[in-house]
This record gives sequence, C-alpha cells and structure tokens, in this order.
Amino acid sequence: MKGHVMNLAPLSPDNSTVVLVDYAVGFANLLRSHDLRDHLANVVGLATTARLYGAPLVVTNGEASKPSGPLYPELLAALGDQEVIERKTAFNSFLDERFAAAVKATGNNRLVIGGIATDGCVLQTALGAVREGYEAYVVVDATASTSKEAHDMAVQRMIMAGVTPVTWWSLAAEYQLEPRFADSPVRTRLMSQFQPAMTMGGRTFFAGVDLGRTPAATK
Repeated sequence: MKGHVMNLAPLSPDNSTVVLVDYAVGFANLLRSHDLRDHLANVVGLATTARLYGAPLVVTNGEASKPSGPLYPELLAALGDQEVIERKTAFNSFLDERFAAAVKATGNNRLVIGGIATDGCVLQTALGAVREGYEAYVVVDATASTSKEAHDMAVQRMIMAGVTPVTWWSLAAEYQLEPRFADSPVRTRLMSQFQPAMTMGGRTFFAGVDLGRTPAATK
C-alpha cells in the first residue's frame, strides 16, 4: 500500500468546504466517546468558524420527521438560513444526488467533514469523498460515536484511507492565516465563545503584564 502524502498547503475558506453530517438530536443521547457538552461546543464552534470566515458549508441530515429528528437546536441557530439537505437512507452522503451536487457546486476539492456517528455516516461519507477524488479531512473533536473505541477505530480507518484528522480549533487557526484575516478579531471571538479556558489563560497573562508595569515592578 502506498503511503499517504498529506497536502501541506494551509486550508483556507477559499480552498475548502465544511461538510456537516447528521448532527441529529435523536443521536445525541447515544454518544459516549466525548462529553456531550464539549461535543456540542465543538460542533457549534466548527459551524461558526465556517460562517465567520466565509467558507462554503454543505449540511445534511436524515429526514427530520424520522426518530433521529432534526439537527441540534444550537447548531441550527448558528447556521441561520443555511440549507439542510435531507437524505433518505444513505450512510455515504455522496449517494444522495442533491448532496453530491451541492458539494461539487462549491468548486472546492478539499472537504472538512464533521458529524455523527464517527463509525457510521461520517466514516462512509469520508470514504465516499476519497473515492470521488476529494481531499478529505475529518474534524475529530466535532465527531463522536457510541464509544471511544468505535470513534478511535473509525478515525484510524479513515487515516489509512488517506483522510487527514484535524480539530475545529486548528481549522480556525489555518483560516486565520489568510492575509485578509491578519488583523481580524474572528479567532479571538471564537476563542471567547468556545475556548473559555484559553480565554481565561490569556486574561491571566495580560493581568500579569499589567502588574509588571506598576512603578514598584519597574524600579
């Protein structure tokens, strides 16, 4: 088997499309690979990253009238008027013609995929993307399954098939590298909203700097 050579060019809002798969409320209680609160924050963080940086979004779910239900309310709020493509049965989203056409219409060959479950629709959609000739990335911390083992094994299988793992925060960092975002407050806004520990760390640092500027400290 030939080794996978990762594309080292940074992901950008212009060369990548964010794909969100099956974040249905009916699946949420089944997730055990991640803390549900962290999972939800990461999912909304990923969607908000795409929205704030202007990356194309393709969102899909099963039929909202089925037991799995509609998308997470918090995600729907972050998505605004974004279209949600409802699929009938396909685990591999690319088997749905509307989904495949929507992805193609973005004009990007690099797909950043998040969803549930890792070993179900996410795995099959990522493998489907590779078969279709796309360069696929899986957002491992915005993806979850019924157990840590199920999640980890699915991620390993995707990596072996040529899919590159990323986190939603690393994606935001790469998007921020775009020259037009050099002085943009977008990443700071994302950190404040979705990375509270990092935000508090920054406040502690700057508080220390301020203390260092007092007359007693500068003698």
